[in-house]
Parts: sequence; C-alpha cells; structure tokens
Amino acid sequence: MAEQPGRVERAVSSVLDNASRLQAPAVEKYVWRLRRAHPEESPQQIVTRLEKLFLGAVTSSGGAAGATAAIPGVGTVASIAAVGGETAFFLEAAALLTLSVASVHGIAVTDHDRRKALVLAVALGDSGKEIVQRSLGRTGNVGKMLSAGIPGGANLSGLNKRLITKFVQKFAARRGAVMLGTMLPAGIGAAVGGAGNRALGKTVITNAREAFGPPPAAWPDASAPPVEPPR
Repeated sequence: MAEQPGRVERAVSSVLDNASRLQAPAVEKYVWRLRRAHPEESPQQIVTRLEKLFLGAVTSSGGAAGATAAIPGVGTVASIAAVGGETAFFLEAAALLTLSVASVHGIAVTDHDRRKALVLAVALGDSGKEIVQRSLGRTGNVGKMLSAGIPGGANLSGLNKRLITKFVQKFAARRGAVMLGTMLPAGIGAAVGGAGNRALGKTVITNAREAFGPPPAAWPDASAPPVEPPR
C-alpha cells in the first residue's frame, strides 16, 4: 500500500503528459474554428463557448465515446487503465480547456513542462497558485507567472512534482468520490456521475477564469483569422 501514492502520481503525470502533447497542435486550430464559425464574437464570448463545450463534455462523459466526439484532440492514452477511463478523459478535457483559454488570452505555451504546470495549477485553483508563487518567487495570476521566463529547468521540474503531489491529494480524492457514486444501481449511478462531473467541471472553469483574468476586449487582428493554422 505504501507504493500506491507514487503509482497514482505517475499515472496522473502520464495522462497529463499525453494530454498536453496531443492537444498542443490542436488548440490553435480548435480556437480558430470557433472564431471562424462565430466571427462576430468577442474573446469573452469565445471563452464562454469553450467553457460550455467543456462542461457539456465532462457532464456526459459516462458515455466516453460520445463525449470525446464533442471536443477534438481528446484521445485514449496509455495510462487510462491506471486512473480510470472517465478520469483520464476529464483530465484531458480540462487540459484542452486550459490551453484553449490561454490561446484566447494570447498566451502561447510552447514548452511541454510549462504547459503541464499551467494545466495542473489551473486544476488546483488557489492551492496551485500558491505553489507557483512560492516556487517562482512571483505574484500575479497563474497565466502571467508561467508565461514569463522560468528561472532554470530545475525549478520547473520541482514545480511540476509539487503540483502533481498536491493534485493527487486534492483532485483525486474528489474524483474518487464521483467514481464511487457511478457504481450505484443503473440510473442513480449515471445521475451521480453526471452531477459530480459537472460540479468538478465548474470548479475548473472558475479556476481558469481566476488564473487568466478577464479576456482581451478585442482580438489582436480585429477579425477572424484569414487562413487556417498549419496542420
């Protein structure tokens, strides 16, 4: 039993590694497609759409195949058995929401470890912000702190380890309660799972809003992108 926390931490880390790698190329295109479909909408309105898509997907993720189809870039990962398919889906969807909102804010997080830290910090909320502030010796919102230069790779590596440990302690416990609820008899379990996922999803949305602050008033290019991002 003593090895269990380490195993869970490694599994969560693996899920987030895959999520941030797979979704990084998809994020720009995902946001671009929403802007193209709704060229009259402001950054705030697009963020609201991103939030609704995320919340709808995680609420209905009891049917993983249907939920996955709702958000592009969310796929199956090798560690799915270690943390549970629905939990892996939730983490991947949360990663896509975080990186998409960052994109709307004009924050391009190209470094993999920095993307991972951003996703974890947003998922954790205030406790994640405190860890980032202590590790980097900075203040401000999480998006700005992590988009600035990181003082040394060792700091970033240590930051991610601390964030993952806290994430497992806080998020996995809450997620475990939701998963136990889904084991109730048919119908009741589905309702509990959907309601639990929705509550957790709302927490992630609130955390993302606090992590990035208000979206820009207007798009930098003042119009929808004229060409599709590279494949």
